[in-house]
Amino acid sequence: MAEIRNYTLNFGPQHPAAHGVLRLVLELDGEVVERADPHVGLLHRGTEKLAEHKTYMQALPYMDRLDYVSILSNEHAFCRAVEALRGIEVPERAQYIRVMMDEATRILNHLLWLGAHAMDIGAMTIFLYTFRDREYLMDAYEALSGARLHANYYRPGGVNRDLPDSMPKYRPSKWHSEKDVKAMNAWREGSFLDFIEAFADYFPDRIDEFETLLTDNRIWKQRTVGVGVVSPERALQLGFTGPMLRGSGIEWDLRRKQPYAVYDRMDFRIPIGASGDSYDRYLVRIEEMRESVKIMKQCIRWLRDNPGPVRSDDYKVAPPPRAEMKGSMEALIHHFKLFTEGFHIPPGETYQAVEHPKGEFGIYMVSDGANKPYRMKIRAAGFPHLAAMNEMAKGHMLADVVTILGSQDIVFGEIDR
Repeated sequence: MAEIRNYTLNFGPQHPAAHGVLRLVLELDGEVVERADPHVGLLHRGTEKLAEHKTYMQALPYMDRLDYVSILSNEHAFCRAVEALRGIEVPERAQYIRVMMDEATRILNHLLWLGAHAMDIGAMTIFLYTFRDREYLMDAYEALSGARLHANYYRPGGVNRDLPDSMPKYRPSKWHSEKDVKAMNAWREGSFLDFIEAFADYFPDRIDEFETLLTDNRIWKQRTVGVGVVSPERALQLGFTGPMLRGSGIEWDLRRKQPYAVYDRMDFRIPIGASGDSYDRYLVRIEEMRESVKIMKQCIRWLRDNPGPVRSDDYKVAPPPRAEMKGSMEALIHHFKLFTEGFHIPPGETYQAVEHPKGEFGIYMVSDGANKPYRMKIRAAGFPHLAAMNEMAKGHMLADVVTILGSQDIVFGEIDR
C-alpha cells in the first residue's frame, strides 16, 4: 500500500502569482494546505536605516520605492510626519491637490490589483482592460512630476509645483497618422484638470465593464466565494486595515474616522463587506474605485475655482521661487542651505498615518533636533495581512492559496522595506 505523507512545497519566490519575492513554504496533505509559512525579507533594502542618513528632503524619494504601486500615498504619510514635527502649514490648494492625487493613486493601485488578481485566478482579459486604463493615470503622473512611476511630487509644506496648464501631446509619425493623433490627443487639448476630469467622466463605465466580466461570473464566484474567510473580530485582532478590514464588515477608514488634508469636506461612502471572504474584498475594492472618482470630481471643481499657492511660504522648508532667487541674496542663501543642509526639526516624535489603498500606512518619526530623522519606522499596510496567511490558507486547496494571496493585495516593497 502506498505511503501517505505530507509534502513541503516552495511557492515562490520565482512564482508569477507570488506577487514579487515571496517565498511561501507550504505543508500539504495531498492538495490541502496544512500550514503556510511566509518567508519575507528578500526585497529588504534598509529604507528606514537609509532615511536616518539623509536629510528630510533626500529621504522623501525613498517613499516612492516602498509600495511602488501607490507612490503618492506613501509620500503623503512622510510629508505629514515632517509637517507635524515642525508645525508646517500646508496651503489649502496643495491639500486639495494631494487628496485628488491620493485618489488617483488608489485607482491606480486597485486597477493593478484587479488585473493581477484576476489573471492569477485565470481571467486573462481583465488584465488588458485594467492596464489600458492605468495608462491614462500614468500619463497624468508624468505630466505632473515628470516621471511615470517614482513621482517625488509631494513636499513637506505642499507639493513641488502647481498643476500644469497644458498636457504633452502625441505627434504624427510613421506609426500614427494625423487622424490617429487627433483622436489620441482628444483629452489633451486643455489643462491637466481637463485631462483628469475627462478620465473621471470616462472611468465609471469601465468599472461597469469590469463588473460585467467578473461580478456574476460563475467561475469567478466559485474561485472566490468562501475562500479566505476572516471574521470581523479576528480581522481586528490580526491588525487588518483598509479593504481587508472593511471586507470583513468593519467600517473603519482613516479618511472618515481620523480625517487629514481636506477629507472632512469630501462627500463619499465607505463600502463594507458582509462575509469577509475574497469575493467581498473584491467588491469593496471595486466600490472604492467608484468613490475615488467622486472625490476626484469634488477636488477638480474646487481647484478650478480657487487658484493660490501650492507650497509653504516659509523659505526654511520650501525653496523660494526661481525669479526671487535671481534678485534676492536672502532667497539665494535659503535655497543653498535648503538643498545642502536641509532644515532642522525640533526634538520630538510623531506617528502620522494615511488611508493608503492597501490599509493604514504610517510613519513613526523621531527627531533629535538635527537635519535628518533620528529614527524612522514604517508601518506597512500589507505586513499584518501577510502575517495572517497561515490562518487564512489552512484547510484550503493549493489553488486557493493564489486566490487568498491575490485578495490580500501584497506588494513587497513596503513589506520588506
